[in-house]
Amino acid sequence: MDKYEIIKNIENIAPIESAEAWDCVGFMVETPKIEVLKLMLCLTPTQDIINQARAQNCDMIISHHPLFYVPVEWCKIDIYSAHTNLDKASCGTTETLIDKLGLRKFVKPLEHEFLKGIDFGKSVAIEDFVSILKQVSPNLRYVNNNGREFVRKIAFCAGSGSEFISEAKELGFDTLVTGDLKFHTALDSEIVVFDIGHFESEIIVLPELAKLIGQGVEVVYADEKSPFIYG
Repeated sequence: MDKYEIIKNIENIAPIESAEAWDCVGFMVETPKIEVLKLMLCLTPTQDIINQARAQNCDMIISHHPLFYVPVEWCKIDIYSAHTNLDKASCGTTETLIDKLGLRKFVKPLEHEFLKGIDFGKSVAIEDFVSILKQVSPNLRYVNNNGREFVRKIAFCAGSGSEFISEAKELGFDTLVTGDLKFHTALDSEIVVFDIGHFESEIIVLPELAKLIGQGVEVVYADEKSPFIYG
């Protein structure tokens, strides 16, 4: 399959122009080779991922996270990244997270580039919501500075979205589900915030990315896991 056809299929849904201005998306490495017989999908390109791709004779790597520096020895294989443009897409990271949790029917329209919202219609006990989130993140953590016992309106932002806590509150949400929550941010939060892990919240988007690619190429998934070890 022509690699530019593959990229066109992705960018039809996640146009590169929709990425944030600071984001590094598109080809990280672009070789002269055009035909792709086999490609590897990954969340984050690392030396281990490069080694896996070579060992499996992949012609291309497509990742979610981009590279801001490309080692010279990596420049023999095409590497393409869809990052914030994929986050914003209809089948992107946050939409996929909500679907994976079985909460699609509760989604409410929301004018925000990164936040997606649901409204249960009735209050749900914190412990019951924890059980729902553990479907994708067995090792989640959360802050509840006001001692809420129930949640009802929940905002979601897969990956690192704790910067949107204040916006979520202003939009009327009592809870935010995201990853990468920092200590002082947690102390200051006026709403419940669940940190389900950056990796756990985003790795599930790769099968959706595979659907965009099309049928004319063999797709394999990298063997990768969260760098965190839980005791």
